[in-house]
Amino acid sequence: MRRPILIAVSVAAAGLALSACEKQIKAPFEKGVCFHVATNKDKTLRFNPVERNVPSMEQCAATLEGMRIRFLRMGSPNRSLTGSYQGSFIFVEKQGIYLGQSYDGARFMSLVRTGDGRLAVPGAIRQVPAQ
Repeated sequence: MRRPILIAVSVAAAGLALSACEKQIKAPFEKGVCFHVATNKDKTLRFNPVERNVPSMEQCAATLEGMRIRFLRMGSPNRSLTGSYQGSFIFVEKQGIYLGQSYDGARFMSLVRTGDGRLAVPGAIRQVPAQ
């Protein structure tokens, strides 16, 4: 009875140990540099500097959003774009802008799109119920 439980616990512990050893992709930390992240054919990431002397992550996100819009106007089928700023990843998506400390890890919402497509802080715009 104890043996199957012990084996199951051992297998689970080995799986957790292997997943902890998996190397996470980190963004470069260059002060004030906003990067566009592109995926190479071999699935590695390439960090292309877009703008230097960027004062904040929000400014970098705005730069990436402008880049995304220009790509869409040129006919690009991609609706999302990934960038990085000072060691953090910026994910510009259809729903808004998300931030993350690693490429494959958790993402946290930073800005949401309003009804007309602009970006705003979540909860900043309140909807008035129809009367």
